[in-house]
Amino acid sequence: MTRPSFFLASVVAALLLPALPVAAQAPEKPLTVEAIFTHGPIIGEAPDELTWSPDSKHLSYLEGGELMDVDPATGATHVLVSAAKMAQLNGGNGSEQDRDHRQRYNMASYLWAPDATHLLFDSNGRLWFYDLHNGTGLEVGFTETLSGDDPKFSPDGLTISFIRDHGLSIIRLREPGTPTMALAAAPNASAAGAGEVLNGEVDWVYLEELDVRSNYFWSPDSKNVAYLQMVETQVPQYPLTDWIPNHATVDWQRYPQPGDPNPEVHVGVVSAKGGRTMWVKLPLKTGDYVPRFGWVDHKTLWIETLSRDHQHRTIFFADAEQGDVRQMLDVSDDKFLDENYDVSVGDGDIVLTNWSDGHNHLYLYNYDSDHPLAAAAQFKRQLTEGDFEVGDVYSVDTGHKVVDYASNEGDVLDQKIWQVNFAGERRQLSADAGYHQATFSPDGEAFADKFSALMHPPGLRVCSVTSSSDAHSAPVPAGKCRMIWETHALDSYHLRAPEMLQVKAHDGTTLYATLLMPADATKPASVPLIVNPYGGPGEQSVSDEWKDGLLFDELLAQHGFAVLHADNRGMAGRGRAFEQASYRNFGPVQFEDQMTVIDAALAKYPQLDGNRLGWWGWSWGGTFTLYALTHSDRFRAGVSVAPVTDWRDYDSIYTERYLGLPAEDASGYHDFSVVNSAANLKGHLLLAVGTGDDNVHIENTVQFVQKLIEADIPYDLQIYPRKTHSISGSDVQTHLFNRILAQFEMYLKPPAQ
Repeated sequence: MTRPSFFLASVVAALLLPALPVAAQAPEKPLTVEAIFTHGPIIGEAPDELTWSPDSKHLSYLEGGELMDVDPATGATHVLVSAAKMAQLNGGNGSEQDRDHRQRYNMASYLWAPDATHLLFDSNGRLWFYDLHNGTGLEVGFTETLSGDDPKFSPDGLTISFIRDHGLSIIRLREPGTPTMALAAAPNASAAGAGEVLNGEVDWVYLEELDVRSNYFWSPDSKNVAYLQMVETQVPQYPLTDWIPNHATVDWQRYPQPGDPNPEVHVGVVSAKGGRTMWVKLPLKTGDYVPRFGWVDHKTLWIETLSRDHQHRTIFFADAEQGDVRQMLDVSDDKFLDENYDVSVGDGDIVLTNWSDGHNHLYLYNYDSDHPLAAAAQFKRQLTEGDFEVGDVYSVDTGHKVVDYASNEGDVLDQKIWQVNFAGERRQLSADAGYHQATFSPDGEAFADKFSALMHPPGLRVCSVTSSSDAHSAPVPAGKCRMIWETHALDSYHLRAPEMLQVKAHDGTTLYATLLMPADATKPASVPLIVNPYGGPGEQSVSDEWKDGLLFDELLAQHGFAVLHADNRGMAGRGRAFEQASYRNFGPVQFEDQMTVIDAALAKYPQLDGNRLGWWGWSWGGTFTLYALTHSDRFRAGVSVAPVTDWRDYDSIYTERYLGLPAEDASGYHDFSVVNSAANLKGHLLLAVGTGDDNVHIENTVQFVQKLIEADIPYDLQIYPRKTHSISGSDVQTHLFNRILAQFEMYLKPPAQ
């Protein structure tokens, strides 16, 4: 379940950050909802779509409608493609769903050619081959689809591949006028059942829940393409209805719910010259998944499978000519595995992460590179270990035997950039505290560091990677960094840092939380408290990272509210046991922790009024709002945005990971679904939902409303036509957040009777 980025909770303590404003200082420039949302990001347009050229000589990014270029050697920037040229290459804006998918799933709008002198622009399905020498663009293909087109260059740069009509197609660059060639056409592309078979195209549930961004890959010698076929004939459909036209339209979405048939998947290999597909003899069980696959060498594939119950993750090698397979390794868990599916294979080494020792760490396996299918992989060593989590793995250099990755080693609230060699010797590459995200150059000599801290909006710098002959477990200083972009747009607002709280859960686990109080809060029981947790798996809200939600928190504080955020058991970033608290438990343990933190805050701060409590959240947080208001009478008002109200209505991959199949735990599905406790609702509720939400369908809200009507309980409902799960757009966000503010002004401001 993806959480929209713009409302993420603000977090972390003032003591972690340097040179913070004085807490009592009044804001020079008061915040308004309009200031935050109406005119685009208040911090300005930060660099987007960071991409290195294949020769590592250029770092490019989008900013203000232009494509910028950074010289990593000097840090100098210049315009690579002007806004005027970009406008010529840009097509229409696409649909609301397409815009949402491209933003939410980080779909690239351009990529570098292997020769590092050309670019390929993907403009809503129109593909433009752009020559950097003469500044001209040539349209080379029209994919006839507005999302999921996934263009790629072959490794030799002579061919461009893309998805068209749910199948895989190519066009050859050195043969002008040559028509598009279908390598793996979907068998029903023009039939009434179009979309039942996808060849190389990613469907929604893989895109959302398995973080799959592509379902086909070129062989290293550019002679073949491996692709995933998804047969969705048995997958139920959901109607996404657009009521804006005079004659309403319906877009049917394949969407497996818990217990439904999942897409049937097959891995195939097809020649770049065309012809029949060779299908790999993969021993999949019904409903199993293929999260990742790729090429070991030009003759061998590697394929990762995941069992439907999320308890077995297996790596297979396959002969690309005959399809024979060998199991290379297996990782298992008696509850559910972590969600890190990325695998690196090459030069006799396999690197992956898992949390089998209690935390997510890096593991190294070896295989015979001369004869990959000769024997199963052998465990070599655990590359990282300790009371910390390995996050994203940015690059694995099997030639130099090093791995670049993110980790919260040293501080659970930070994320820094680290490197470890295959001997297990690691060093820290990012020098500062806070939150760092890296994009490494292909040669591994530099990385772009997108960094932030709780009170420091995102900035961008380019850093060199210093070599170290005696790398060890102690941090080694990073190389020289050059600032590329930063903002001072918030200086005049004098934002205040929230206070850090550490509270013990009932089992003794430390829970981290933050509390932002109004600047002038002194009188006892004078301040209403708004709780804004996420609460669900896969997220860590409390971290030393800039989040745009801090601005809305500050706005609420300026209106006299205190804002509390807390990370409960079941969330991410704290190890296997902490996150697996959500196994067969979607409500009770999370709510217990939140109430523990709330009571601790009320006890510590007499200014807070325990009789004027509010709760709001989005997605899982929206569900959590409904759980709180139907399982407690302590909250006077709540706002639930895009909630799941019946876990049988959400998708199979996410829900079954934590709750299993409905037939296995019918009572759990019933008890954890707030639609079944709607008659117990207390407090004043505002529900908000987009009618085009393809993630959490509007049926969840409709079913909850029906139960409220049956129980004769009043409610407020705000719908946003065509809007998806993110409810994006400056106009609707301004409207929505004004509604949220008004909800709490109306019901929490009057003194308790």
